[in-house]
Amino acid sequence: MRLAHRAAPLLLGSLLCAGALEAAATEVRVLLAEGSGPQRVDGARVALAGEGLAVNGRPVGPRWRAPGRSPHRVGELQVRGDVVVERAGRGLRVVNRIPLETYLSGTLGSEIYSSWSPAALRAQAVVSRTYALYQRATAGERGFDLEADTSHQVYGGVGVENDPVRRAVAETRSEVLTWQGEPILAAFHSASGGRTASAEEVWGRPLPYLRSVPVKGEEKSPDTYWRAHVPKSRLGPALAPLGLALGSIRGARVVERSPSGRVLGVELLGSRDAGRLQGRDLRDALGAEILRSTMFEIRDRGDALVFVGSGHGHGVGMSQWGAQAMAERGASHEEILAAFYPGTELVRWSER
Repeated sequence: MRLAHRAAPLLLGSLLCAGALEAAATEVRVLLAEGSGPQRVDGARVALAGEGLAVNGRPVGPRWRAPGRSPHRVGELQVRGDVVVERAGRGLRVVNRIPLETYLSGTLGSEIYSSWSPAALRAQAVVSRTYALYQRATAGERGFDLEADTSHQVYGGVGVENDPVRRAVAETRSEVLTWQGEPILAAFHSASGGRTASAEEVWGRPLPYLRSVPVKGEEKSPDTYWRAHVPKSRLGPALAPLGLALGSIRGARVVERSPSGRVLGVELLGSRDAGRLQGRDLRDALGAEILRSTMFEIRDRGDALVFVGSGHGHGVGMSQWGAQAMAERGASHEEILAAFYPGTELVRWSER
């Protein structure tokens, strides 16, 4: 990573009272909710009505903006910026339009421990900002830039804001990772299990800055070593939606691994048939909280399979526990970013 412009540290207070700056700042559109059911916005009931919407039973057309100043409450979530409810096909969509830097303060508190080292928090701030800009640039016609859950970044709004994350956002204001002048797909995950995965081995898409790199010092992560006990009786129903009608599962074994050691292929033996499944599809079928990563081994225990693994998440990009370990060893956020996104350039996006 080459550092083109290092953002000068800003006073925390300047971020908190930067209303004029926010008005002219880059905005992102965050999808808070989508579906056919009614939504509660600042206590008002917004529901489908004919070809448009109705607020507390009063027709308002296909689009409604929550009145008054922020923060606004959408369900249990309190958010800054504007909240817009709009008709989307046969359902409705709730979108939060919010300045990027404000969005980051409501995101970092959900994505990383605020008690961690300042350098790790600053690295996460740059990564989350870059990721948001990348998604904004590639949103197309979908009507929003980011989802508020693990599909993109977990957005907790006002409820997760705190001084350490505000400070990390302020101290890195406008810093963005780029490749050939554009924001990168700044993927990140909780723990790598000792080595990150490349974008190619996980998503089949080679990206020069998302390569497999070794990671040291993740031992403090609760996911350094994990075990999952899965009854064989549960596997058949879990795999059925994937089109694998194998009958009762009798056994499974790993048949292919990626260069970083992650499971690419699993062979399953059932009472009716045998089949093969990608490691990430098996993780999706059983759930990410059962198979915390695809870096695992399988042990047969009679009526159950025991998965013994390491790491948490897809493994691509920055390991958050690895970043914290580097910070504890004295690394700056620039050095952390250079380690996990080799060849990228750190720039002040406001100067573009």
